[in-house]
Amino acid sequence: MKERICQQQERKTVMMGCWMLNESVSVILALSWLGVNLYLFIDTFRWYGEEESFFYTRVILGSTLAWARASAVCLNFNCMLILLPISRNLISFIRGASICCRGPWRRHLDKNLKFHKLVAYGIAINATIHIAAHLCNLERYHLSQSAEAEGLLAALSKLGDTPNESYINPIRTSHTNTTTELLSTIAGITGLLISVALILIMTSSTEFIRQISYELFWYTHHVFIIFFISLSIHGAGRIVRGQTPESLLLHNVTFCRDHYAEWQAAAQCPVPQFSGKEPSAWKWVLGPVVLYACERVIRFWRFQQEVVITKVVSHPSGVLELHMKKRNFKMAPGQYVLLQCPSISSLEWHPFTLTSAPQEDFFSVHIRTAGDWTRALRKAFEEDGQTIKEPRSLPRLAVDGPFGAALTDVFHYPVSVCIAAGIGVTPFAALLKSIWYKCCESQTQLKLSKADWWRGERKNTDYWRRYFLVETKTSPLVYFYWICRDPSAFEWFADLLLSLETRMSEQGKTHLLSYHIFLTSWDENQAIHIALHWDENTDVITGLKQKTFYGRPNWNNEFRQIAYNHPSQAR
Repeated sequence: MKERICQQQERKTVMMGCWMLNESVSVILALSWLGVNLYLFIDTFRWYGEEESFFYTRVILGSTLAWARASAVCLNFNCMLILLPISRNLISFIRGASICCRGPWRRHLDKNLKFHKLVAYGIAINATIHIAAHLCNLERYHLSQSAEAEGLLAALSKLGDTPNESYINPIRTSHTNTTTELLSTIAGITGLLISVALILIMTSSTEFIRQISYELFWYTHHVFIIFFISLSIHGAGRIVRGQTPESLLLHNVTFCRDHYAEWQAAAQCPVPQFSGKEPSAWKWVLGPVVLYACERVIRFWRFQQEVVITKVVSHPSGVLELHMKKRNFKMAPGQYVLLQCPSISSLEWHPFTLTSAPQEDFFSVHIRTAGDWTRALRKAFEEDGQTIKEPRSLPRLAVDGPFGAALTDVFHYPVSVCIAAGIGVTPFAALLKSIWYKCCESQTQLKLSKADWWRGERKNTDYWRRYFLVETKTSPLVYFYWICRDPSAFEWFADLLLSLETRMSEQGKTHLLSYHIFLTSWDENQAIHIALHWDENTDVITGLKQKTFYGRPNWNNEFRQIAYNHPSQAR
């Protein structure tokens, strides 16, 4: 019993260590983002809670002044970050050019959308705090003009009624309708536009909406243009006002706050003068907006480049296969491109994983019919719902990319385990093809980039040479698992596996790839058909020599077997 408990604890420790090793960069980045947000909020909150120039403003507004300003700074910070994760060309540049992003570190760049969502939540939270605080501020401005207001509060609210005075309270009378007054100011109008745009963007980004109507998500997301324009000019109204530096030199707040009745007469307490702070949101977002504008200019330039469609295949399983050519197009396994069909929509770009290998003289994608856009695309390529149109009558396509994905790092590891589910198998088509071409190019069994797994040390080079020449003779380099619940989904990919299986068998290199296909759903007729043909040499569903497994994989057993096959790599 004790040994079993110790084994479980040891397994949990190993799993935790592996998780920390794999996710440490992401965790550090998330904690750093959270830490900067907390620092900016606390520092700004304290400054507005203690700054002498805003003492009289705090008399009217109280602590909600600090809440509004602190959340505004955090809002600006997150708006500065929100566009960076979706600047795909920037991420591709960092992946290829930055020394610190070599090897396995680069795969964290592919979590850019997760960081984009995290920053979006930060914007939503700070925007909510900012709106709630300013609603309280507006109500307090209005109450300070009421008949019940007295003392210093009443004196401050009446400032600006006579010449040569500047106001601190934007609500000038107790009879003013605060809603009307708010919507007559730059801050009020832009604040409303920002709020509506944020609500539309956030609600249309939910998984439910994106699955029902990707077009609604795509078009609504472009409201971000209104969001950033409104944000940049939001502070131009300068509604929240503080005492000017010149006035602070003449008007001692510590002494004069108790002598407000003598402000007009006493020389040592002249009437305080107020002004709004210079808007700063545009300074935060200018750089990222310009960078993203360059991103769109690059996309427009790529849109103008000619794309030649060389082959179109319509698979029975509702998958459309497109082979294309484009000048100076270079790719890596697992990357994806953005496709646009102007005859369907001149604004929509949809991501599709490349299924061709870099060594081929074309690039291809497999598109499953799953939504309005993909149905319209399939219809545009088919003549009568079945046959493909003539090449001259095919619709024009625009291609942006390619952009990096995690599979480009597979060749940095001596043994790789690839797991796919359903249509998510498409990235592995390019990977498996590339493995085949690489093993044909060299007699030394899939040598790694720079020959020593990105470290550049001679002793490691000797190790990897021994590994590839000795251990891989009997052990595969890539373990491929595909879990799918629909047998029809096997059609197009099984053809690829069959081709690879045949070629590797002919050249005696079957050890390079070990594939395992799992079918998780079947009906009674399929079960009977499978049982009747179980003893045949090839699988009844895929036509491969490797039999299909039924049910879900037992990952503990699978990983244990892989570790047994590669003892020098087991940890």
